[in-house]
Amino acid sequence: MLKVENLKKSFRTESIETIALNGVSFEVNQGEFLAIMGPSGCGKSTLLRMIAGLEGISEGKLYIDDECVNLVAPSNRNIAMVFQNYALYGNMTVYENMGFSLTVRHKDSDEIHEKVMKAANVVDLEQ
Repeated sequence: MLKVENLKKSFRTESIETIALNGVSFEVNQGEFLAIMGPSGCGKSTLLRMIAGLEGISEGKLYIDDECVNLVAPSNRNIAMVFQNYALYGNMTVYENMGFSLTVRHKDSDEIHEKVMKAANVVDLEQ
């Protein structure tokens, strides 16, 4: 379960505060899907970066499985994010890129292979 409570993200430069998100709240349970839509610059990517732990939270709370993760490192959140800009490792194969997050979590090669192939099957990339 992912629960977002009154999230706010603001940026301060000198004496000017820019609010990127203000009071965002929602809950997504296991097996549910949520679409985040809006025009360019409305804060969609900022929200996703906050959930992944790549962007700090100015106010509010973020829960994953009933645990507040506001101060939990990205590597300990068990969250993955696909970036909209080019974020692949050019020195790795597609297979290695797909399994990279599992590799850095020291999963065994059988588990990595199973999960990479399952994901590859979903998007018809088995070859």
